[in-house]
Formats: sequence, C-alpha cells, structure tokens
Amino acid sequence: MEYRQLGGSGLQVPVLSFGTATFGGTNEFFKAWGSTQVEEAKHLVNLCIDAGVNFFDTANIYSQGASEEILGKAIEGIRNRVILSTKATFPMEGEGPNNFGSSRYHLIEQCEASLRRLNTDHIDIYHLHGFDGNTPVEETLKALDDLVTAGKIRYIACSNFSGWHLMKSLSVSERYGWSRYIAHQAYYSLLDREFEWELMPLGIDQNVGTIVWSPLSSGRLSGKFRRDKPLPENNRMSQGGSHGPATDFERLYKIVDALDEVAEETGKSVAQVSLNWLLQRPAVANIIIGARNEEQLVQNLGAVGWNLTTEQVKKLDAASDRDLIYPYWHQRQNPQLNPPPKFY
Repeated sequence: MEYRQLGGSGLQVPVLSFGTATFGGTNEFFKAWGSTQVEEAKHLVNLCIDAGVNFFDTANIYSQGASEEILGKAIEGIRNRVILSTKATFPMEGEGPNNFGSSRYHLIEQCEASLRRLNTDHIDIYHLHGFDGNTPVEETLKALDDLVTAGKIRYIACSNFSGWHLMKSLSVSERYGWSRYIAHQAYYSLLDREFEWELMPLGIDQNVGTIVWSPLSSGRLSGKFRRDKPLPENNRMSQGGSHGPATDFERLYKIVDALDEVAEETGKSVAQVSLNWLLQRPAVANIIIGARNEEQLVQNLGAVGWNLTTEQVKKLDAASDRDLIYPYWHQRQNPQLNPPPKFY
C-alpha cells in the first residue's frame, strides 16, 4: 500500500481509507447506503488491515452515532494499529439551538460523545463536517486547538468548505498560533470536477491535503450505469443515498464510454480506473472507499498498485471536461497569469 504525507503534517496515511457510513443503517437515509453490523464490520476492517488500509473514517451523524459505535467495536484490540477520523457540526438528534454547529459548546460535547462511542481516548483526525456561518471562526478554532492541547484529538481537518472558508480559517490559525487544518475532505470525481477550480489550487498553495469522499459519485462511476441500460434496482441514487444536483446522464455516459475504453486497455474495472484517475490528481492524499460487502471492498482495493498512462489520463480528462463558471472561465483565458495545476 502506498502512503502519502497528509498536507503540512508529519502524518503518513495510506492512499485509500475505509468509510463507514454503511455501518448501522438505523435510519432511512443511511439504510440506503448500507446496514453493516458488528461481525461483518470486523471482517471488513480485517480485510482492510491485511491490505495495508489502516485508516478508517466515520462521523457522529452516520446513523446518529451507530457507525462510530460499530467501528469502535470492530477495532477492539487493534486501536494502536489504526488511524481514526470522525466529524462533527451537523445536527444530532435532540431539541435545542445547540445540537448542531461548530460552537465551543457543541464541538466539545460532540468530541466527548464520539470518544465514548469509539471507545478510545483520542481521535487521530477530527473534521468539521461543514462550515458554520453562525459561529465566529476564532471560537471554532480555539475550541479545536484546546482539544488538541488536551490530547483528545491529534490533528484537525475540515470538509465541504468553500475556498474563502478554508483560507480565512488558515489565516486565523496562523495569526494566533493555533492548530491548523491539515486536510480538507472534499467531493471529487471524474463526474464532479468543480473541486479543481479553486479548492485544488488552494490546497496546493497552502499545503492542505485532500481526502476525497464519494470518489465514484454515489456509484455513478461504478460501471453499473450505462447507455441503453435500465438503472440497477436498489441503487443508492433511487433510495436517496446520492449527492449533488441532478445527473446529466448524457455527460455521465460519455465519461463511462471513455472509462470502458481505458478499462479494456488496462484489464481493470471501470470503478478501479475511476479511483486510479483520482490518485494521480494534485493535492489528493487519500480516497475514502466504501463497501456494503466483501466483494465491493476487494474490488475497490484493486485500484492501487498500478497507474494509468499519461494518454489514458488525458482521454478521461477530455471526456469529463465541463464548462466553467465565472471567474474561472475568465482566468482560464489568461493562463500566463493563472497557470492551472500540473496534472501530468
């Protein structure tokens, strides 16, 4: 397994991590993702460890804490061998104005709750699951820095931030000498490339590593969605487990056509090619893979240990290119002033 340094930290992480949103399935939204329970979770965790994937990602809202509880039980006896990542910010069950957000009150309360559910004394990477526009950035970052000082978390990271959210946060951390975000967990795939417009250049410039979530775009790039073929039954999209705006299926099929060509050239699956393409993008340190069962996990683990050629990457880039919005189309007209990230 290849390891990469995560942003400006000294932490080395495998290029793949295992996402446990499929653990639990205690409500309709997460049931659409999966309903893995403890025994199967232990089996999947052991498969990951055997493959060199020792990084596991969860969140407090995944099945309202059930995912954390199941993951905690699945890693009993091997806690010192794994990297744990969890998140807070989004609403948890319960009434009141403080059951969500990134206030000191909520973050400390949720960190303590996650520690109990995971049955551990520390969290290796603690993410803000989204930006809280109601709480001063200074309050949020001081609370996180205090949790680091207390030894309850090792590193801080964010997720789903806009460029200015992340840049302001980095500036505040630098101003006061507080812990700095080492990673940004972001939505990115061949189908969803808006990340490249601003967040990727920011990550490169500020040395913030990227952890990619939904790298197969909720299964759209798994190889199951093709021209002139009915959508598969019980897929996550139809059950409410997908993300983002409505799918442009003509564009999706164009990308899948190119993936089919590259898959035939490489002898790999469409999903493996999709994941390998991401591993060659600048700033990407890690990709979160999910799986409802052993077959899906083994398939995704096969995305590493080989690389697409430059020509194959260019073929996929061309098929997945999309129109830019302002100001990015204007900046692209002046590449001498705004050179794009070097992809190959």
